[in-house]
Amino acid sequence: MSGTPVGGVHMPGGVLSTDYGRAMASRHPTGRRTRPPVPGIRSEQPYWDTGAVVAGIDEVGRGAWAGPLTLAAVVLPTDRRIYKLRDSKVLSPEVREHLSGRLHGFATGVGIGHASNAEVDRHGLSEATRRAARRAVEALPVEPDVMLIDGTWDFLADLGTHNETIPQGDGRSASIAAASIVAKVARDRIMVDVADQHAPYVFASNKGYPSPDHVAALERHGPCALHRRSWAPIAALDHPRLFETT
Repeated sequence: MSGTPVGGVHMPGGVLSTDYGRAMASRHPTGRRTRPPVPGIRSEQPYWDTGAVVAGIDEVGRGAWAGPLTLAAVVLPTDRRIYKLRDSKVLSPEVREHLSGRLHGFATGVGIGHASNAEVDRHGLSEATRRAARRAVEALPVEPDVMLIDGTWDFLADLGTHNETIPQGDGRSASIAAASIVAKVARDRIMVDVADQHAPYVFASNKGYPSPDHVAALERHGPCALHRRSWAPIAALDHPRLFETT
């Protein structure tokens, strides 16, 4: 598995950022910026009507070069709505933090699971995703009957629940959008907390993604203990670790 994020911007030295691609994709052919989609409950409602407990599942950190892979599972109440839910990628950090705090008190259940960079290296990204997802579901205070999973891959097929994959689900399903916000905020906090221990890589700002300053630090110092050393751009660097922490 390469550390190159899908959809990133290819530049010399690696993929530097997906922000440019997202910005261009959000523009109308006339050049005007389009509004992001508003996630609804069209996917949840048929299951709710049968009395099923529905959890939205989403991940963050798949394209990062350092830090954990994080998944969240969120069960929303059937009789109340929380407004301003959007795909976490289109929200500012301040709005994400606010909504995540609200969701922890508003949702019927919130579960978060992580797979460390060492697990990604040891087991591969696919198995690390399964492990983090199972941990997120197991952390829920309620047992879901149905899981709405962002994307096209059912990585929870072995759990015995009814699972529905939804491409671009974080822009279509309120439950998945909620999970995307919770996962993003949880992982960002981890990367901010460890940033001072690995100062050259500026994790507080890039969160482990291949920003120009992160790539420059890697070329100068080599990978640290948080990097996914099995990924091609990291494995190609023939430098010792700057920090030997666990």
